[in-house]
Amino acid sequence: MSSYAIISLGGKQYRVQEGERLLVDRLRADEGATVEPRVLLIGGNGAPDLAPSTTVTARVVAHELGKKIRIGKYRRRTGYKKHTGHRSKLTRIEIESIGGAKRAAKSAPKAEQAEIAAPPKAEAQEAAVLPEGYASMTIAQLTEAAGGWNREQVEAALEHERSGKARKGALAALESALEEK
Repeated sequence: MSSYAIISLGGKQYRVQEGERLLVDRLRADEGATVEPRVLLIGGNGAPDLAPSTTVTARVVAHELGKKIRIGKYRRRTGYKKHTGHRSKLTRIEIESIGGAKRAAKSAPKAEQAEIAAPPKAEAQEAAVLPEGYASMTIAQLTEAAGGWNREQVEAALEHERSGKARKGALAALESALEEK
């Protein structure tokens, strides 16, 4: 799933992705200028971030007029007819980046991709040391099962908890099981 952001522009909220173009109420920026709207949420890569510190960069493509809206007033039997119209003043923007990285620099260099690929191997080695079915265990199941594990498995599970979710009950159960061994 690709990343997306929810931004606020002109009192309205928009869900945007990189490279997307959209029409918003007229902005005071000139054509070709970049705008950084207020970011309300960042999502798409795991859990959504409700207090984002990242920025979204948008470029003003053009200022346009919206579709013409015709309004007619009529009162029966009096001969009263009045017509008026309206065209919204709009700005077309293009989302250049979400989170600071430019859209053109999407692909990471091969060296960085190799570094990103390396940690799963280390996690696979750790998973081999972790007890069978550890990932799906609840804290109550973990407390019961930790007594039957050897010292190496308890240490690996404790290290896994400290580096990951850090569930308080699991940490306490594993530390007490380690003291017993």
